[in-house]
Amino acid sequence: MKVSDFHYDLPQELIAQRPLPERSASRLLALDGASGALQHLQFTGLPACLRAGDLLVFNNTRVIPARLWGRKASGGRVEILIERMTGTATALAHIRASKSPKPGTIIQLAAEEGADPGPWELAVTGREGALFQLQAPTGVALHEILLAIGHMPLPPYIERADEAADRERYQTVFAARDGAVAAPTAGLHFTETLLRQLADAGVESATVTLHVGAGTFQPVRVDAVEDHHMHAEYLEVDEALCAAVAATRARGGRVVAVGTTAVRSLESAASGGGQVAPLCGDTDIFIYPGYRFRVVDAMITNFHLPESTLLMLVSAFAGREHIAAAYREAIARRYRFFSYGDAMFITPEPAALESR
Repeated sequence: MKVSDFHYDLPQELIAQRPLPERSASRLLALDGASGALQHLQFTGLPACLRAGDLLVFNNTRVIPARLWGRKASGGRVEILIERMTGTATALAHIRASKSPKPGTIIQLAAEEGADPGPWELAVTGREGALFQLQAPTGVALHEILLAIGHMPLPPYIERADEAADRERYQTVFAARDGAVAAPTAGLHFTETLLRQLADAGVESATVTLHVGAGTFQPVRVDAVEDHHMHAEYLEVDEALCAAVAATRARGGRVVAVGTTAVRSLESAASGGGQVAPLCGDTDIFIYPGYRFRVVDAMITNFHLPESTLLMLVSAFAGREHIAAAYREAIARRYRFFSYGDAMFITPEPAALESR
């Protein structure tokens, strides 16, 4: 299977650069994976896609202001993107500089790109592959630094600097656990009002935690899909989620994943028969056509980049040709794409599901 099989041409102007004024004002393209049939809705119409007894599974990760700027003692400018917090004062990070900093380098941090450094600093203590180990000064929590001068790590296809509003809008209303450097964007469309409407209609909800890493934006650099290796991300699936899935199965409801991160969380924790078992640790699950889904019965997701692993995931669920046709229709109808864009509600093609 070739990565180029998942290419499509997207007009630049359809890449959403800002969120809509209201979260749930986005559009919703419903795709029936069994037939390929499409239905054009507003996201506020989501309740019509669900039924009493269904279970919505949300990723409750919270995006941290993970982008920092600074300078080395030599004066060289540095851009830091925290990939993962490894302790109260330590992290692994991507560092962009004219020359890679060596262990022992002190980076003086600034509040804005190109600004003079302030009182904050971080030390480079080593490397783990492509990532740099960073250490905050003794007695200083790294989270304090991020809250003080960190910037929201908007995706690279959003061609503007982050703004104050992004601290709230590039965050779901149910975000609870700090650790992500990219938002679980399918959840950005939900409001407290919509969540109450769904609950009143008998739709249940549960949460997982998957701290989305910056690797989610990295291009696939191989020609054959099967040769790609996913980056690892931290995941927690607890007993409460497992009990909720079991209860949903017992009452004949569907497990509906809100976002590809929830899909990957559920499928990572799958123990067979459509059930899940508690899991805490890293996952590097890679889902592409040919995969048989063991837990997820439907999903809500945004539109994904050409040739991306997430486009491969939704293609595995609803069929590559159905997804390609849906994307062509979305482009023709001027849907808004990617993180701040519109959404899809997808049900699977029957062959994508493992026997349960």
